[in-house]
Amino acid sequence: MTNPASKPSPQKPSPLGFGLGLRPPHYPEILGGDPPIDWFEILSENYMVPGGQPMRILDEINEKYPLVMHGVSMSIGSTAPLDMDYLRDLKKLAQRVKPKWISDHICWTGVHGLNMHDLLPLPMTQEALDHLVERIKQVQDFLGQRIALENASTYVTFKDDEMTEWDFINEMAEQADCLLLLDINNIYVSAFNHGFDPHTYIDTINPERVVQFHLAGHQNNGTHIVDTHDHPIIKDVWDLYGRAIKRFGPVSTMIERDDNIPPLGELLEELEMARKIADQQGIQFPLFEKQDAPHMSPKTETLS
Repeated sequence: MTNPASKPSPQKPSPLGFGLGLRPPHYPEILGGDPPIDWFEILSENYMVPGGQPMRILDEINEKYPLVMHGVSMSIGSTAPLDMDYLRDLKKLAQRVKPKWISDHICWTGVHGLNMHDLLPLPMTQEALDHLVERIKQVQDFLGQRIALENASTYVTFKDDEMTEWDFINEMAEQADCLLLLDINNIYVSAFNHGFDPHTYIDTINPERVVQFHLAGHQNNGTHIVDTHDHPIIKDVWDLYGRAIKRFGPVSTMIERDDNIPPLGELLEELEMARKIADQQGIQFPLFEKQDAPHMSPKTETLS
């Protein structure tokens, strides 16, 4: 495997601070006040529409806060052809929103026209890695910027796996020249489900590639954990975040909540906890300039 420390550091977007996933129940408070939130992550698919009320609200929020785009439908690891209609709509939204970066997941969501509406795991093999790297390069060339890819939580492994997930991700990022969205909760969930040490994962990932952290809650079923995003963040995940931010430095941090969405004030308390942990680790975030341009890839091409 490649030694990440031996590679030159890729340029990364400036850290944004501490943010939340943008959710409709919180629109009124966000638009009507000035909550202490540095930035928002939007679910790309929710706004890949021609117009209407969602886009009007998004435009208003975009005037007040930096945004990043996060998708669940790119299916970057599938063997099916890339969905060019999806990518064109994604690029169109990015041109309107001007996000600081675009992200999706290291997974596949379907094949042969069937969408499973789930983030399905990839085998950790050289063949899968080569396939994934080529697809990432194609997407980045089409979008005209690097994308960040997130480690998904997993519930099965493959008997033919040839490497660990963290080695696979390091190789993917180096070979495709992409960025990483490191989901701390997903590391914890997968470590519990598969019996590996989450500290090893944190200590091995190349810090120069990590542009964002996700924090979330989950459902512990005793024998396994399911990544549900419908509970508060537990202490063990907070502790893992402390280890991560100490190692990786000032990385844009956000909290995801997709079900049982509480009042905004409860999420602001969790966001304050993230700030407190970063401060305890001596991590200082630079002031972010809203006019910073998105992180551009060296070239732009159009896929046929």
